[in-house]
Amino acid sequence: MNVDNLNLLAGHFGIHPSYFDFDGNLIQTSVETQLAILRANGVQLDNDAMVEEAVQEYVIAERDRWFPRELIMGTGYGYECNFGLGARWSIELDERVTDEQRASVKPSSLKGIAETHISLPPLPAGIHDLICEVGGRTEIVTIISAPQYAPSLEALGGKSRIWGLNTGLYGLRSARNSGLGDYEDLARLSEFAQKLGGSFVGINPVHTLGFADPHAISPYSPSHRGFFNTQHIAVDRIPGLKNMPAASAILLAVETQWQELRASEQVDYLPHRICHNAALRDFYTLFLQQAEPEARQQFADFRHERGDYLQRFALYEALAEQYGQDWHEWPMAFQRREPNAIADATERFGARIDFYAWLQWVAGVQLADAQKRASGQGAGMGLYLDLAVGARHGGAESWCEAESVAHGVSLGAPPDQLGPDGQNWGLMTYAPRKLAANKYRSIRHIFRSAMRYAGILRIDHVLGLNRCFWIPEDGSPGAYVTQPLDTLLAILSIEANATQTAVIGEDLGLVPDGFREKVQSRGIYGYSVLQYEKWPDGTFKNPSDLRQYSLACFSTHDTPTLKGFMACTDINWREKLSNGKMQNAEEQRERRHADVAALAALNRAEGSDPDANFDTLFDEVHSALAQSQVAMIAVQMDDVLGQSEAQNLPGTIDEHPNWRRKCPLTLEGLAQEPAFARISKIMQDNDRNLNASEATAE
Repeated sequence: MNVDNLNLLAGHFGIHPSYFDFDGNLIQTSVETQLAILRANGVQLDNDAMVEEAVQEYVIAERDRWFPRELIMGTGYGYECNFGLGARWSIELDERVTDEQRASVKPSSLKGIAETHISLPPLPAGIHDLICEVGGRTEIVTIISAPQYAPSLEALGGKSRIWGLNTGLYGLRSARNSGLGDYEDLARLSEFAQKLGGSFVGINPVHTLGFADPHAISPYSPSHRGFFNTQHIAVDRIPGLKNMPAASAILLAVETQWQELRASEQVDYLPHRICHNAALRDFYTLFLQQAEPEARQQFADFRHERGDYLQRFALYEALAEQYGQDWHEWPMAFQRREPNAIADATERFGARIDFYAWLQWVAGVQLADAQKRASGQGAGMGLYLDLAVGARHGGAESWCEAESVAHGVSLGAPPDQLGPDGQNWGLMTYAPRKLAANKYRSIRHIFRSAMRYAGILRIDHVLGLNRCFWIPEDGSPGAYVTQPLDTLLAILSIEANATQTAVIGEDLGLVPDGFREKVQSRGIYGYSVLQYEKWPDGTFKNPSDLRQYSLACFSTHDTPTLKGFMACTDINWREKLSNGKMQNAEEQRERRHADVAALAALNRAEGSDPDANFDTLFDEVHSALAQSQVAMIAVQMDDVLGQSEAQNLPGTIDEHPNWRRKCPLTLEGLAQEPAFARISKIMQDNDRNLNASEATAE
C-alpha cells in the first residue's frame, strides 16, 4: 500500500503520526492503526487504487477550495474576511436564532457582491452559513459566531472566590428516598450547603443509563449524554400529582421494599431499578388519568420544544426495551434506521415513546427545581454538574447521532497517573469531519442539555476537545486524533452564554504545551487536584501556587479520599488485585507516607513537627486551599465524613465496589455532624462563604 498517500489521508483526518507517552517515549502510529481510524471516519481502504481515489476525494478536493470551510468570529462584531474577490454572497442564519435576534440584523447586510473581500456584519451567536458564488462554483463557509468568553463567576453575580461540596448523588441517604439518591435529595443537600456558606453542590454525571438496562450503573458510561437518568426521579415529587390519594397509595404499596433498599449498606441497583421502574409506570398511568391540566400542558410544551431530538431518543428507548440494550444486535432495518422501519416502529410503540418522553420531562422539572433551590434564588451558583467524556457503544447516543459518530473505535487514554496501564473506556466518539458536515448539531445538543440545569458544568477530560486517543476495535494500537479545538471552544461559549453557566475543564493527564492557556482564554476554568500537584522535584505545590482561574480540590471520585490517601487504601487495593504481581507496593507506601508528612506541613512554619492525624491533616489541607486565590474550592463529602474508600477505582468494574458506596449519614443527620461546621468555619475565615452571617450549620 502506498504509504505516502496513506500518510496524506491520515494527516487530512487528523491522525497523529506519533506521540510521547507519560515516560517520554516516542510511540509511532502503525499502518494498521491508520487504516482502522480512517475506516472509523467512513473511509474504507483495501488497496492502492482506493487510497488514490480517497486522496483525490478528500485531500485534493480540500486544496482546490477557494474559501475556508469554517470561520470563527466574535458575537456582536463585524468581520473582514481575507477572501471573496468578486463573489456573490449571502448568509443563512442559524435556525436557533430567535425572532428578536433576527430582527436586530438588517436583511440587506446579509448579502452582497464583494469587490475585494467579503465584509461580514455583526451576527448573533450561533452557527451560520456563508454561501459564496463565483467563477461558476458555489462554496459554503460555516460561520461560528461566539462570545469571546464563557461566563465567569463574577459575571454570573457570584463572588470571585467560592467553595462547595462534592458527592455522588447515587449514595445519598434520606428518610424518604427509594434507596438511591434522587433529585429531591440533591435539592435538600444544596439547601444544607447554602447554610454552611457553600455556593454549589457538585455531583457525578446524571446522564441517562437506559431505563430498561438492568446492569448499567457507571455514571461515566451513559447511554446518552443529552438526556437524564430517570433512576434519580423522586417519585414522591411527580409534577401534576400533588396531594392525590391515588399517588399516596402507590407510594404506600412500595414502602416496605424501599425501606429495605434504604437500609442496605451499598446501593442495590437491580432491585431498586425493578421497583422504581414499576412505580414510575404506575405514576405515568395515573398522570394520564388524573394529572392537573397545567402539568399536562407543560408536558405538551416540553415535547414540542424538544422536537425530533427527544422523539428519536424516546424511540430508541422503546426499541431497546423490545430488542435489547445494544443497537448493533437489533434487526438490520433498525440498525440502519431505515425510514419505513422507523415509521412503523413509531406507530407500533407510540405509547412507550410517550412514556419515555414523559420520564425526561419529569426529570427536567425536578432538576430545574433543584437548581432553583441550589442557587438560593441566584445568591449562589447552584448545581455543579458533570459532562462525561462519551457514551457507551450500542447506547442511545451512538444510534441517535449515527451520522456524526466514528464507528469501530473506542475512546481511551495511553498510560498516565490515573491509569498506569492505559485505559480503554469503551465509549463512542464523534468524527470531527462528520460533526462539521452536520453543523456540529450533535455536540451542541450535548452541551446545551448538560448546561440547562447547571450553574457550573465540569467537562470531564477536556483534553478531548484538542485531541482524543482512539483505540480501534480490531486490536490495533491506539493513536491520537486531532479535534477542532477552536471550534469546540467557540461552541462551548455559545451554549454557556445561552444558559448562563460557568464551565470547568478537567485538564489532568498529558497536557500539550499551550493548551491550558488557550482554554482559559475562552473563559473556561482549569481543574487542580492537590494530591497530583507537584513540582518537577516531586514536592507538593502550595495551593497559593495553583492556577487562580480554576477549581481546586484534594480528592475526586477517581482518587483516594484524604483518609484513604493517608492509609494507602488505593495502593493496598491495587496490590490485592494484582495477585502478587505488584512488585513496588512497599516502595509506593513509603513515598505515600512522605507525601502525607509534606501535606501536613503545607501551612506550618518551617522546621515544625507536623501532626499527621486525620483531623489535623484535613484542616491543614483545606485551610491551605481556602487561603489561596483559586476561584473555586470543592470539598468532598467523603473527606468531611472521614471515609477511607474511594467512589471508584479506575481500571476496575466489579473487583472494587465502584459507584455503590453510600453516605454514612442521612441527609437529616448531616447537620449534627460537627465536621461540617468546621469546614464552614475554615471557609468563612477565608472569605469564601456566601453569607458570613449564615455560614454555620444548624
